[in-house]
Amino acid sequence: MAFDKRIRVLIVDDSAFMRKVLQSIISADPSMEVCGEARDGKDAVEKTEQLNPDVLTMDINMPHVDGLQATEIIMSKQPKPIVIVSSESRDGADITLKALELGAIDFVAKPSSGIDLDMNSVREELVRKLRLASKVRVVRTAVRTKLGAEIATSAPRTEPAPPPVAARASGAAAAAPAMAKQAAPAAAPAPTATRGNGKFPVVVVAASTGGPQTLMNFIPRFPAGFAGAVILVQHMPGTFTSQFSTQLAEIAQIKVKEAEQGELLQPGVLYVCPGSHHLRVTQTGRITLDDGPRISGYRPCADVTMETVAQFAGPMSIGVVLTGMGNDSSRGVQIIKDQGGHVIAQDEATSVIFGMNAEAIKTGAVDQVLGIENIFPALEKRVLYVYGAARVGAL
Repeated sequence: MAFDKRIRVLIVDDSAFMRKVLQSIISADPSMEVCGEARDGKDAVEKTEQLNPDVLTMDINMPHVDGLQATEIIMSKQPKPIVIVSSESRDGADITLKALELGAIDFVAKPSSGIDLDMNSVREELVRKLRLASKVRVVRTAVRTKLGAEIATSAPRTEPAPPPVAARASGAAAAAPAMAKQAAPAAAPAPTATRGNGKFPVVVVAASTGGPQTLMNFIPRFPAGFAGAVILVQHMPGTFTSQFSTQLAEIAQIKVKEAEQGELLQPGVLYVCPGSHHLRVTQTGRITLDDGPRISGYRPCADVTMETVAQFAGPMSIGVVLTGMGNDSSRGVQIIKDQGGHVIAQDEATSVIFGMNAEAIKTGAVDQVLGIENIFPALEKRVLYVYGAARVGAL
């Protein structure tokens, strides 16, 4: 198959041997070519400016300037799609998540031994993720920290760095802590009347590629005492979700925790689905976790969670589909809609990948298509409506 234009890849790794291995894998694919190599983060910043690659592979643990610092600088000066390729992706979930929050698109874990044969075991994953990342039009400018500004090769700006704009990789990590420090938005008053069966609104948020940085912007908008339960299904390895829950809890006003088997859903709590399990909600409002095989190619599968939440909460169920690749949630949103619930999808302009949300929109079950900054106000309005309708017996 002929390709009109090959994807130009810049390899960033401090190991000459690993650069050679990556070069052989990438060059073997007819859709890609290696346009250059960088030996550390500082070299990566310079080569990005010189070569203007379509996508970068980025190691994390490097001398002089590491991969996190390089990602921060590149995303602030000349944003490019970045795929983290590092052993830290296997052992250091917090470091990898930080890179994703800074704007990296995805990650590939280096096998522990790092030998050629082992890297070939991730060949397909690496090539697939590089192709996907190259299609992302990165327009967000990250806010550089003082350290990032000092490392950058050009003179640092004297004026304050601008806040991150709403764009395809919205939700810069630097913006989230600042948002958490701001006064919490006024929470909807705790309801005094619910449906006759005592149920309450349950929100299911589904996200995949681009989700971590988007969620770091979105979750702080939920106030403490939010009058509903929230379940987050983020496509992420099981070894990562515990750390991700901790990071979200640090910036959130709402209580955040990783979901546990058998616990009872409560309003005012955000439950993060473990990446190694499917999450279901029983008719009594309890969480069940299932580590069975992938469903429709996904584990966790948002469709499963949405279906059981719709059966539990009915018109009080709310589905939110954010950025991501694939079509997970497209069945679930239809079931929520069939049960009288409400569905919101993130718009294309503020999505890293307009995939999952686009597929959900195609089903016709989506009630609102909104930018990430407008989703929480719509959610809050829906929750208040649901309680009002319940009080007068309309639900």
